[in-house]
Amino acid sequence: MVLCSLHKITTMKRLPKGIPTILFLFFLTLFSLKSLAQNKDEQAIRKILQSQTEEWNKGNIVSFMSGYWQSDSLLFVGSTGANYGFANTLKNYQKGYPDTAAMGKLSFDILQVKPLSDTYYFVLGKWHLTRTIGNLNGLYTLLFKKINGQWKIVVDHSS
Repeated sequence: MVLCSLHKITTMKRLPKGIPTILFLFFLTLFSLKSLAQNKDEQAIRKILQSQTEEWNKGNIVSFMSGYWQSDSLLFVGSTGANYGFANTLKNYQKGYPDTAAMGKLSFDILQVKPLSDTYYFVLGKWHLTRTIGNLNGLYTLLFKKINGQWKIVVDHSS
């Protein structure tokens, strides 16, 4: 019985030469394309955060806000609680940081950029403001959403 089964295994038809390699390369390419797409999205998100840092450090809060979703549904959670809306978030930034001395120099330490789906990314990091009037620092979590082909911050929780 064992010899019979062994004989069947050894006499089974094999795939034509090169097919296993082609299948392997096909699946490797498929996996790589998905990975490249994620890397492209992650790079775009990191670029937004870099641009925000540069604009903040120029003293330009309006340009800093270009990374946020311009919607009344934007959610910003900070020390004063939950606030909705792009205009309200901009107003709060301008009130809290009225000049370049208050703004200082911003740096982000990105701890994690994690895809949640094709249209959402989660970001965790630390922020630090170096200021002549006293440094500030804290943590942030961001929810990015791909809207009309562009990544935008739709939720920001900074503390």
